[in-house]
Parts: sequence; structure tokens; C-alpha cells
Amino acid sequence: VTLSWKPGFSGHSELSTCNIQVLMRSPRRVELPQRRVLVPPHLQVLSGLNSHCNYSVRVSCVNEVGVSPFSSWLHFQTPESVPSAAPGNVTFELLGHQLVLKWAELQEEELQGKLLAYKVQWSLGGGAQEPLLFKENLAHLSGGGRFFNSSFQVSACTTVCGPWSPPLMVLPPSVQLQSRRHVWVGLLLGALVATAVALLLAALARHRRKDTPLGSAFKSSGPESLVSFTAARSFSRTCPEPEESTLDSLGINTDLKNKLQDVLIPERLLTLGHMLGKGEFGSVREAFLKMEDSSVQKVAVKVLKSDITSSEDIEQCLKEAAYMTDFDHPNVIQLIGVSLQRRPGQRLPVPMVVLPFMKHGDLHTFLLLSRLGEHPFELSLQTLLRFMLDVARGMEYLSSRNIIHRDLAARNCMLSATMSVCVADFGLSKKIYSGDYYRQGSVSKLPVKWIALESLADNVYTTQSDVWAFGVTMWEIVTRGQTPYPGVENSEIYEFLIRGERLKKPAECRDDIYELMHGCWSPVPRCRPSFQQLVLQLELLARSLSPAPPPRQPLHYVNLEDEERQVEAGSGAPPSEEEAPLSWTVPWQRGTGGGAGDWLMVGSGAALAIGGDYRYILGPCALPGEEEELGGRALAMREESGNTLQEEDDDVIIHV
Repeated sequence: VTLSWKPGFSGHSELSTCNIQVLMRSPRRVELPQRRVLVPPHLQVLSGLNSHCNYSVRVSCVNEVGVSPFSSWLHFQTPESVPSAAPGNVTFELLGHQLVLKWAELQEEELQGKLLAYKVQWSLGGGAQEPLLFKENLAHLSGGGRFFNSSFQVSACTTVCGPWSPPLMVLPPSVQLQSRRHVWVGLLLGALVATAVALLLAALARHRRKDTPLGSAFKSSGPESLVSFTAARSFSRTCPEPEESTLDSLGINTDLKNKLQDVLIPERLLTLGHMLGKGEFGSVREAFLKMEDSSVQKVAVKVLKSDITSSEDIEQCLKEAAYMTDFDHPNVIQLIGVSLQRRPGQRLPVPMVVLPFMKHGDLHTFLLLSRLGEHPFELSLQTLLRFMLDVARGMEYLSSRNIIHRDLAARNCMLSATMSVCVADFGLSKKIYSGDYYRQGSVSKLPVKWIALESLADNVYTTQSDVWAFGVTMWEIVTRGQTPYPGVENSEIYEFLIRGERLKKPAECRDDIYELMHGCWSPVPRCRPSFQQLVLQLELLARSLSPAPPPRQPLHYVNLEDEERQVEAGSGAPPSEEEAPLSWTVPWQRGTGGGAGDWLMVGSGAALAIGGDYRYILGPCALPGEEEELGGRALAMREESGNTLQEEDDDVIIHV
């Protein structure tokens, strides 16, 4: 590190030397020896510093009069360097069908930087294989038998990778047993030879002590065997290659078996890497899939918990996976395949769902990192709307195929490398997870904050209940990953909703976006918009956005109890007949006929919910026969060129 400074006022006397004080900022707070340098020049190269360490430095200069005060501390950090050591104590262990590699972590001073990953390189038959990366100091590799006679080395990686550990050879259990037997036989023979020599020396010494004038009168008449032993019996034990799990071992029906033949991936082709995430129902791991052309594809594997033990659950899981193979939509994640993992002590194998690897992970974590990450970043309203639109398009596709998601949330949406959102975990929520997930008696496992009111009450799930969950997902996106209903316990959600309470409007949320999501929470399922309508409205909203935020409109205070419906304060003039309904209804509720008073009539099919210090408005749903008219009107709005949403008044407060 090169340190330079400008001399201060010298007091009309030339500076002769400068003192440089360096302090390493660490828990031990090490102060380095003070350096004295001749000046000019006013610079000094600081050598002997450790890599990736925090230092502080200050300078004081000297002339013939005396010493100046020290300058303020200057803080800096040295750059990272190559790790100085290789991971040690590399061992392996065979656990069922898995090979577990372990090694010792490097100390901070050995890393000389921020540890990013451990790199494992391995070779089989002299040929180098694709290296693997792991964030922890252990690696779980499935299909342990295929790693026999392989050599493994481990290196720690910061910005660059350090030296490699000595090669570790993975031998089959039979070879290990034979090697250990050879060692024990050698030790036994050595001990026997040493014992024989000791006994022989003892006999010679005793013979000399008995050498008397009587000569050999008392010598034994027969030969005496000093040592006798028999060879140990040897056993040749071989460990057969683990049997590959097949569909025939599950006892599933023939039609399902035939449909899954094309998507079943042998376990030996999958190499599990480090864990990407862990939840109540299992874990998601990074993995490498060996393709037919010997190339390697990076994938994500959802490994379910081992509590799935019945063949019925296994078959239902495979049925749902078979449905996923037919999906083809850019906003719906597509299944790559299913693999069967056999675990020790279990009669049936556990399914592993193989999915495309999503670079940016799940949407909820991405939104949280934008607010609370180490390096927060801004997400524009256009980006958030695009996220909502991607989810709506994916759900529109699923609903058109009569698929009920049942667990739509930001955590179950994935972000691809192109920042497009893909709906995931669809069709799996019924059986691929734990059977208690949607059981009313186990409230802790219910995602109650995303479940529709009728689903909580009667355990009924429809496309309209997915629309409810989509509204909550919109709220998650607008708040950038906040937990819905803060301060409300899961056990209190049903009573909270039945009172008419809903999620409050986020501070920076536009009125039209909030009204759109609020319409998804109508207590009457048929009053909620369809996913097709949601896509149309979100497209119109996205089209209406301009780079600059729209100017704020004056406040309007509307009293619905006033028969004349005059504006009490704000703009000073009442809205026109065409503008009045648009200022407080959602788009699919416009044009239904009748005045504002008719909207409040419960007998007409309307639903009203007021609660808390925010407004919660549920407009009337379309009457029978009017839904097609509304759908046609929405399509006409979408096709109209240059048409944008009518400017809506902000902060409209309705007193009921």
C-alpha cells in the first residue's frame, strides 16, 4: 500500500522526517512499530501488511523546532489474496447411497479474504471431472458407488482459489476391509515375532544361569516349543453396487408408469451440491445433472422429507409430477424430471423433483434483499408491476388448464436469469408435501395468511381462492417482502377476516394498485376478478406508467350518507356523473348500473367490509349474464390504441 500526504504549515523551517503510525484494526487491535521516513518525497510504501485486513494510519512530521500533532486516522482495507493453506483432514464416509466428504475449515488468517466457496475437484480413471462448489466444509454426493476408485482434492476459494489438499482416494468397502486386514495381520505377525525373540532371549539367559558343575544333567530331555500360532481365517467380503430404484418397485399403475418413463432420472446421474434453502417440508439443493452427451447441466433438486412412507403418497406425488411435464409457459416453471432416492432403513424410495436452476432464487428472498440485504437496491414501480404481471400470466395459464395452485405466495415464485418470474410448486401442494400441510387441525402448518376466507372455513379450494392468494402476493411485492398481517397471529386470522378486516394499504402504494389487490379479497368468491381480468388490468396499469410520478391530485372527501353526494372539501366542485364511480371502484366493477346507494345494498349481491383506520371497499360483483359483457369491455380497453387508464384521484376517503 502506497501512502502519500501533503505537508502542513512548516513554521518556516524545512521538514526533516515524518513519523508513520500504523494500527491493525482487529479484535486484538495490533499496533505495528512506528516508522520514521525522510522527506521529501512525502510518500511511503507500507509493506508487510496482511491481506484482507483493516488498518488505520496517521502521520506526524518533524522539523528543527519540534514534532507536529498527528493527522486524523485514515482507515483502509488491504485487498484479498490467495489462501495460504489448503483444507486439511479430508475424509470420506459412505452413508447408504451417499458419499460424504468432510474437511477442516481454514482459519481467517489462512483465508486472506472472504470465503466464497470450497472447490472440490475429482478424477476417475485418470480423467478430470466437472469440479463442484460447496459453501460448507462438507459435501453430500448421491450415488456413492460411482465414486469408487476416484481421487478427490479440496481448495478454498476467495476471489481466487488456493492450493489443493493432498489427493484422497475413495476405495470400495471390500478394498478398505482388505487393506485394514493386511494392516492387522502385519501388526499381529510383528507382535508375534517380537514375543518370540523376547522368549528366546529369556531362555538363553536362564540357560546361562543354570550352567553348573553338573553340566547338562538337568537339561530337558525333549524339545520345547517356544511359540505356536495358527493363521487367521480370511474373509473376502464384497459390497455390491447399490440397486437402482425403479418405478416397478413402487407398485404404481401402468398408465402412470408409462408416462413417467420419459422423465425418470437415474439417481446415479445426479450429483447433489450445497443446500440452497430449507423449509418445513424439505430442502432444495444445487445439483449437477449428467446429460446424454456427457455434458453437465446445473439444476435445482427439491429433496422431500423422509416422512413420506406410504405408496399412496408416493403415487400421488408422481401423478402431480406427471402433470407438470405437459406445462409450456414462460411464467410457469417446467419440470425436468423426477428421481427416486433410496435411503437406508426405508422400504420405499423418496421422490426428488428436478427443476431448472433459477439464478436469482425465490421472489420473496429477492424482495427482502432489496430492503434488508448487505447492499440494498431500488426496485422501480415498473419492475414491481412486471413481477405481478408475470405471476398473473402464469396463474392465468394454470387456471386455463383447471390447475388449482393452493399455495401461491412470493416464496413459491422463482426469478430466472432474465428477471422473469415463474410460478413454481404448482400442483404439488396437495400431496408432495407433508400430509398435515392443509389439515385444519394443524394450524401451524397452514399458510393461513395466504388462504381465502372460504378455504379457512370449509377447506374448499378453487381458482377464486388462488385469486385471493394472488392479492396477498401483490401486497408482498409492493411491500418488498414484508410479512402479511403484521402483529396478527395465525390463530387470529380467521376472526380478523370475518370482521371485514383486510391487509392495509402500504404507504407508497398507488390507489389503483391497492384497489386491484383489494378486489381479490372479496368475501364472495364470484365477486373476485378472474386471472384473465387481472392480466388485462395489470397490462393497462403498466402501460399507463410514465417515467416521472404523476402529480398528486387534490383530496376529495365523499360522504355517501349525503343524498346530494357533494364534495365536502378538497377540489371545491363535485365530480361529474362519469367520474364519480371511477374514483372509488375497481375497473371490473365499473358500468354495472345503479347509483352509489345501490352499491351499498347487500341484497343486490354486494359485499361491504369496513375496518381499521384504512378503507376496505368491496364493490358489487357482476350479476349473472354480465360477466361476458365485462370481459368484452376489458378486451376492448386492451385493444384500444393509445388508451390509458383514466387518471384517478389519490387519497380518496369515503365516509360511510
